[in-house]
Amino acid sequence: MTRLDRLTATGDPDDRSLGLTLLAGAVAASMILPLSWLLLEATKVESTRAWNLLLRPATVETLVNSLLLMAGVTVFSVGIGVPLAWLTVQTDLPFRRFWSVVVALPLVVPSYIGAFTFVSAFGPRGEFQSLLQPLGIEQLPEIYGLPGSILVITLYTYPYVYLTARAGLLSFDSSLLEAARSLNHGRWAAFRRVTLPHVRPAIIAGGLLAALYAVSDFGTPAIMRLPVFTRQIFVEFNSFNQDYASLLSIQLLGIVLVVLALESRIRPDDTVHGDGVGNDQSTEPLIELGVWRWPATLFPAAVTSLALLVPVWILGLWLVTADLAARPELGLKLEYVTNSVLVAGAAAVVAVLAAVPVAYFAARDASPLSNLFERATYVGFAVPGIVLALALVFFATGYETADIPFGPQIYQTLPLLVFAYVVRFMPQAVGSIRTSTLQVDPKLGEAARSLGSSPVAAFRKITLPLVTPGIVAGAALVFLTTMKELPATLILRPTGFETLVTLVWKAQESAYFQYAVVPSVLLLAVSGLSMIIILRQDGSNH
Repeated sequence: MTRLDRLTATGDPDDRSLGLTLLAGAVAASMILPLSWLLLEATKVESTRAWNLLLRPATVETLVNSLLLMAGVTVFSVGIGVPLAWLTVQTDLPFRRFWSVVVALPLVVPSYIGAFTFVSAFGPRGEFQSLLQPLGIEQLPEIYGLPGSILVITLYTYPYVYLTARAGLLSFDSSLLEAARSLNHGRWAAFRRVTLPHVRPAIIAGGLLAALYAVSDFGTPAIMRLPVFTRQIFVEFNSFNQDYASLLSIQLLGIVLVVLALESRIRPDDTVHGDGVGNDQSTEPLIELGVWRWPATLFPAAVTSLALLVPVWILGLWLVTADLAARPELGLKLEYVTNSVLVAGAAAVVAVLAAVPVAYFAARDASPLSNLFERATYVGFAVPGIVLALALVFFATGYETADIPFGPQIYQTLPLLVFAYVVRFMPQAVGSIRTSTLQVDPKLGEAARSLGSSPVAAFRKITLPLVTPGIVAGAALVFLTTMKELPATLILRPTGFETLVTLVWKAQESAYFQYAVVPSVLLLAVSGLSMIIILRQDGSNH
């Protein structure tokens, strides 16, 4: 092993640039600063008042609802995602290549768009009830509350379980299953004894992702009128009850940390996948469904129809029957699109500039320090958007937590909003840039330095052009994800600054859903582009 190989493998301190280390550390520190401000605010609450607030019946109800929502979404996501993965990977399901793509498409739909279309379709006096009224059906089951929230969030989070379970099944050594079948094990016994132990870590990881999304979602519970942490934090903040909002945020943050801890303990090892026999979908499927082959298609068809066709049906109906003269002030204006593009573009640029030193340091230095800096940048991505927004409110306004009243100068300004987006979504840029950097042979930069180039010049001339695709992909992901962010935008935007998501929110709050059609379609298109980029990144990594 050469000295360069040893340096890359061990992270020799002599190979580190002090400037790079300090810069990466400063970026990492800025990413966790908002949450530290939230913790400081929570400690300001007098202990007796804090316990009274935490033990009040409304708080207990909020906690129970949040845990039930998380548990329900997780169970149903696993119940939907795992069978779909099995059908599209290990069976002779008709058109399984088609279904393998279609069943992942609900990830394209932001859950808050799905929520208000479901309310319009299945709520009181909704479109579906209107269709059934001639048949004598005057009332449908209640869509609001916990059942409706579980239904909607599950429909748009089960793809997390589906994708992770599918990846586990594709990496499964098919010869093991064939051996089990040769020992007279039935389909279910072979799956339970051979396949399930292999894919269990992937299923659990996907389930925990669904749980994390469920407990962090703001739009769906707010639309479904379900008192959970995210909704109640927003309500208390707008009621100027910052103490209670901060304590609720700490509770929610505690739940999120537990989920993340569980995820880190059971994360599957991506380096061990068997011999890859099952990776090629062009090979003959292992399991023949027989007489159930065509009926089995009803399952993916029903799930995707409910998740995709309901929003398309409702949005199309609103587009055809829209009365745009009812509330013209809710109409889409060019400035709303411009505002969305402006802040998303600014967030993408800043996120990439901040991500480059962290990602490069993490890729070129295998030390605990580089790992710490990289992990610190992921904190904002794991924290619910409503909690991050509240933390930045405390940071910006200095609610009795700072002696220097600098907050009013940055509260409800575009720089603070862009900073929130950067903290929230910079991990997407870090991951993309780090992956690209790892694919660049470090010997190229070492050769440039041996010829007299400084570390900065070697990076600029050699490494930077080679990692540009990763930078562009990371910037695109941050841009597209920022366009859809709801809670941080609602809380931190400057007064009068409207974007596509705020227009959608105002339209659904006013029950003038027709004004949400065009911005919702634009956001769906943005989500689709995000998914394409993610899938192309995944494909390039294998």
